[in-house]
Amino acid sequence: MSIPASDVLEPPRVGATLQALRQAQGLSLDELSRRAGVSKSMLSQIERNQANPTVAVVWRLANALRVELSELLGGERPAAPAIETVASHATPSLSSPDGLCTLRILGPIDLAGQFEWYELTVQPGGSLESAAHEPGSREHLSVLSGSLEVTAGGNSQVLKAGETARYAVDGPHSIRNRGKSNASALLVVLHS
Repeated sequence: MSIPASDVLEPPRVGATLQALRQAQGLSLDELSRRAGVSKSMLSQIERNQANPTVAVVWRLANALRVELSELLGGERPAAPAIETVASHATPSLSSPDGLCTLRILGPIDLAGQFEWYELTVQPGGSLESAAHEPGSREHLSVLSGSLEVTAGGNSQVLKAGETARYAVDGPHSIRNRGKSNASALLVVLHS
């Protein structure tokens, strides 16, 4: 006797629930990996529904997240918090090859490639060189402290604290600190 394929139940997919719980608690994959004793790559595969965890792994994850085992297995997303916070240590950052520029990624990852925003810090002599983005893309740079030089479309402009530049980035472009003190800014990228 065979069981029709339509009657076979799939294991619960815990990926979306795991990701929502982790993000609601402001945990990075690294932090959850340390707490649960589960590798970061396995956590990533579970969150993308590329792997189904064993009962032992679900138990470790539930304990690390301080939730009931059934909450992970239920497959239902917990209600989104009214205010979602991201801890400072959980905010990802990138550095330029010279190490003199740091971009803290402030925007949610699900908007990457559409609308991105960053906190930019550039040390004296630092330069953030960028290749062309998609045609029609634009950047908005608002200097918070110090001064920065923006080069785009063959033109350069120095911005002081409080000033904002808006410019096309469908060609090579750069942001430089030619001053003697650190400069900080907010950088918004609007992809076409």
